[in-house]
Amino acid sequence: MLYKIWMSIVKEFLLLKRDLGGLIILFIMPLILVITVTIIQDSTFKTVSDNKIQILLVDNDKGSVSKTVFDNLQKNNAFDIVTQIDDQPITEEIAKENVYKGKFKLAIVIPKDLSVDLQAKVDQNVQNIVSKMGFTDSVAEPKTSKVLQQKEVKLYFDPAVQMSFKTSVMNAIDKMISQIETKSIYTTFQNQLGEENAQFDQKSFITFKEIIPRINNKEVLPNSVQHNVPAWTLFAIFFIVIPLSINIVKEKSQGTFVRLLTNPTSNLIIIIGKTITYLMICMIQFYMMVAVAIFLFPHIGLPSLNVEGHLFLMSVVALFSGFGAIGFGILLGTIASTQEQSAPFGATSVIILAAVGGVWVPVFAMPKIMQIIAKSSPMNWGLEAFYDVLLRNGSFVEIIPKISLLFLFFIITTSIALFYDKKKRTV
Repeated sequence: MLYKIWMSIVKEFLLLKRDLGGLIILFIMPLILVITVTIIQDSTFKTVSDNKIQILLVDNDKGSVSKTVFDNLQKNNAFDIVTQIDDQPITEEIAKENVYKGKFKLAIVIPKDLSVDLQAKVDQNVQNIVSKMGFTDSVAEPKTSKVLQQKEVKLYFDPAVQMSFKTSVMNAIDKMISQIETKSIYTTFQNQLGEENAQFDQKSFITFKEIIPRINNKEVLPNSVQHNVPAWTLFAIFFIVIPLSINIVKEKSQGTFVRLLTNPTSNLIIIIGKTITYLMICMIQFYMMVAVAIFLFPHIGLPSLNVEGHLFLMSVVALFSGFGAIGFGILLGTIASTQEQSAPFGATSVIILAAVGGVWVPVFAMPKIMQIIAKSSPMNWGLEAFYDVLLRNGSFVEIIPKISLLFLFFIITTSIALFYDKKKRTV
């Protein structure tokens, strides 16, 4: 049996060897694609749409400032505020865990005593100015100034979100906080002096800080390369659907498949041979893309892909993504009667799977119905598995559900192909 499988693999390589031009295109075109797209998207990622995005809000303040932040976010049509998970209040740790696992795109953590300390800071400033202007009540005893530390409104982002989304959110929150702070200052000032034209300098009291995930005590900053290499690697892997389906159709139209069936070899052996051969091609594609991202990108002004500690799990994801692509190619080649059917349909279907799966547009920025459909795309399973490994520092256990779906897709599509072929030959 092993000998038959080996000879089936040799046969597949001989078929591929006859079309060296097509084989070269299969390897070179994805490299050109990933380089081009990454250069275009390096400075900016695609912006998000007006669809509501769920964000977590952790309110440790319970004061007027946090209420204003909540009200302003509620008024914003882009966000859907979540303050509880499973009917339980959200803590900072719970928020961080959910965001870093990709369940939510953003968490905002409002610090404790923000409202009280902000008002105290404003009162101190107003007292100082009033005193310098000579309006202090001589009877009143001056209050002892309390040293107040700056407050940080913490932002936790899913490492897989685009930079444009992070920038727009941070700008919006920065503007909101500045308005709250300015309003507090002038309201207090006007209450004491009854004037609107007094001015004073004040260092910004409220700041915000993105909490970046760390690996080995080093900050991991997502970039365009980490987004584009997995996405277009998947695109390249699934593009083998075209040559695989064409070769199967060729075997049928040229009579090769009938001759193979006259030998004491089952169709399953032939399928295994094709699977092993094209898995090799998928892995070569994957390692070529990774090599280009590591060694070539720094020389053309792009960030280098950091695969430290991730290469093995990335290889596992690429392998199972290859299984998914091969299963789809075998099914298409078995059902199609001519190359004119398999080639256009294969190319179009791969592009549709890529578009739906989040390769071009982030899934969370799609309309709700498309987000549901995206969950059924094999490319989405592979892409999310790559993101889990490369951006979210996920373990093997965390990618098991996604790679299992890819392998199940391979089993189902291959089984349908074998059943269809057997049924067709017995009719």
